[in-house]
Amino acid sequence: MEKRNFAEWLKTFRPSINDYDYYTDFAKVHERAARLKLEINILNALIGSKNIEDDFEKILARYPECLQAIPILLAVREQEIFCAGVSYHFGEKVQSVAAYKNFMRQTGLFDLLENHIVANLFDYVTGVEVGLDSNGRKNRGGKQMERLVEKFLRAAGVEYFAEMYLADVEKIFGLDLSAISAQGTSTKRFDFVVKAASKVYGVETNFYASGGSKLNETARSYKTIANEARGIGGFEFVWITDGGGWKSARRNLEETFLVLDTLYNISDLEDGIFYRLFKESDTNGNDNERKNFGATRGA
Repeated sequence: MEKRNFAEWLKTFRPSINDYDYYTDFAKVHERAARLKLEINILNALIGSKNIEDDFEKILARYPECLQAIPILLAVREQEIFCAGVSYHFGEKVQSVAAYKNFMRQTGLFDLLENHIVANLFDYVTGVEVGLDSNGRKNRGGKQMERLVEKFLRAAGVEYFAEMYLADVEKIFGLDLSAISAQGTSTKRFDFVVKAASKVYGVETNFYASGGSKLNETARSYKTIANEARGIGGFEFVWITDGGGWKSARRNLEETFLVLDTLYNISDLEDGIFYRLFKESDTNGNDNERKNFGATRGA
């Protein structure tokens, strides 16, 4: 196999793989906002109130369940908020009205409502949920990379399993992975496990659009796995990664690149690396299967 050049390989990394649904999962946003729609709309009566504390007390007397909607007004999902030495409960455990009035005043919620800063609380909560949903982008980014890699696995026509723990790999395929499982104490899970004709492959995938200490930690961790897996018969470790974030962590990535021949990026996938890696010992391979990789390019 031709020796690869790290600098040239790194140039093929891409800045993003984001789909349109990466930024906000609106279906989830609307579903979450709708959970407390009735309670939120009742609290709408406080908007522009001239006597908000009395009006708030009257609402709680008739509709105590409205308390459940208060935490989300502060972008908090929990039903218990600890503040200034006091634990405020907004679920089944109801406290004094005076305590809730103090909470609403001190947090600025009464000011938000009585001064008509917002016109409709349900619209406001929908906006809050959009903001909270942005915290899920990291997970969505990881899942996007997994879905992308899985497309190429399907195109390769290989037998694979998603999210498999080391213990299960050992049990199902009769392998001894103690060298990379800290003698059976590790709970590590591979994103994919591929069963090819000659061996089993443990595949890890990730994508880093931005830099940070996490990248260096990941590169060092996978370098260790690469070295530990080298002596395991019938098993090989594969790492698929990409993203502009590696430009700032290139040194650690290069160290892993030099010891892990099966370190690839999306460009490698588009060039058919899975076909060559997993099916090189399959003498029944044909041109039609190779063409499937061309169809997957840009997926």
